[in-house]
Amino acid sequence: MYFEHTDKVKELEEKLNEFMEEEIYPNEKTYKEQLNEGGNRWKAPQIMEELKTKAKKQGLWNLFLPNSEYGAGLTNLEYAPLAEIMGRSSIASEVFNCSAPDTGNMEVLVRFGSEDQRKKWLIPLLNGEIRSVYSMTEPEVGSSDATNISTTIVREGDEYVINGRKWFSSGANDPRCKIAIVMGKSNFEGSKHKQHSQILVPLDTTGVNVKRYIPVLGYDDAPHGHAEIEYNNVRVPASNLLLGEGRGFEISQGRLGPGRIHHCMRTIGMAERALDLMIERVKNRVTFGKLLVDQGVIRQWIADSRMEIEQARLLTLKTAYMIDKVGGKNARKEISMIKVIGSQMVSKVVDRAIQSFGAAGVSDDTPLAYMYARARALRLGDGPDEVHCEVVARLELKGK
Repeated sequence: MYFEHTDKVKELEEKLNEFMEEEIYPNEKTYKEQLNEGGNRWKAPQIMEELKTKAKKQGLWNLFLPNSEYGAGLTNLEYAPLAEIMGRSSIASEVFNCSAPDTGNMEVLVRFGSEDQRKKWLIPLLNGEIRSVYSMTEPEVGSSDATNISTTIVREGDEYVINGRKWFSSGANDPRCKIAIVMGKSNFEGSKHKQHSQILVPLDTTGVNVKRYIPVLGYDDAPHGHAEIEYNNVRVPASNLLLGEGRGFEISQGRLGPGRIHHCMRTIGMAERALDLMIERVKNRVTFGKLLVDQGVIRQWIADSRMEIEQARLLTLKTAYMIDKVGGKNARKEISMIKVIGSQMVSKVVDRAIQSFGAAGVSDDTPLAYMYARARALRLGDGPDEVHCEVVARLELKGK
C-alpha cells in the first residue's frame, strides 16, 4: 500500500483548502444567521446556493463519485483526503455536492438504476437541484438487524404498494428533498436476505406523510433533519423498483460500504478541527497562575488526540485502498473496524476539546457542542458499534 497522493489529488487539496479558508469558514456564521431568519428553519439558506455555484465553477463538485461519466473519477483512496478537509465544517460537504445521504443514493442510482431512473433522479441530484432520502430504519423493530424491517412492498399489477413507518430518514424535512429510496419486504418466504427490495418513491406521492422531525441530542439539523415518515398505501409504478425483487440487501451492501468510509473520512477532519481549537484555546487561557498548555493533563490530551487521529487516518486509508482493490464485500472487516474506530476517536477528541474550553465548550459559541452530538450519533448511524465489532470478531474467528 502506497498512500502518497497523486498530483491530481494534491491540486484538488490545494483548491479545496483555499475554498474552505476563503468561502466556507467565513460563511459558517452567515449560514446560521440565514437559517434562523423569519422563524422558519426548514429552508435552504441563500448562502448555501451561492457557495454551491462557486464550488461548481471551480470544479469542486461530485468529488465522491468514482464513476468518471458522472463524477470526478477519483478512487476512494484519492477521495479520502478531500473528504477529510470537508469534514472540518458541518456545512462543507453539501457545498461540494458530497453530503449524505445524497452521495449514497447517487451511487445506488449509478450502480443499480435503470436508464430512465438515472435520467429522472440521478441527473438532478448530480446537478444539486434536488435532495434525497434513504428510508430504511424503523421505530418498531430493531433495525440494527435489517432482516427485521417490516415495511411491505407488494406488487399489484403494474404498481407496487408500500405500507409501513420509517424514522431517522435523514433529509426528508428539507423542502428540496424530492425522492426517497425505501427498503421493505417484498417476499415472505425463502432466505431472509432475499426477502427485501428497494424502490424509488417521490415524496409528493399520495400516502407519503412526513410526520415530524426528530432532534438528535437536542439539535434539529435543519434544514436537513431526521424524519419520521408514514407510507400508507403508497402506489408507485413497478418500474420504480431498483435492480429486482429480493435484492435489497445486495443494494444496501453496495451503498453502505462507501457511505460508511465517507463518514470515517469526515470524522478525521472533524477531529483535526477540534484539536486545532483546543490547542488555540489552551495556549491563551490562564488558570491557577499558568497557561493551560503548561498543565500536564492538557499536554496528555493533545498527545492522545494526535496519536488517535493518526491511527484512524491510516486505517481509513487502508480501508479505502481495500475497497478500491477488492471491493466493499471483501473489505467488510476493514470497513467495520474503521466505522467503530473513527466514531469513537472523534468522540474522544471532541470531548477533550470541550473540556479544555470549559463552559464555552458546551455552548453554541464554538462548533464543539454540535460536533459532539454528531460524533455520538455516528456510533449508531450505518450500524451500531456493537454490530460492527461482531462482524470483525466473526471474520477473525473464520481466519479471514
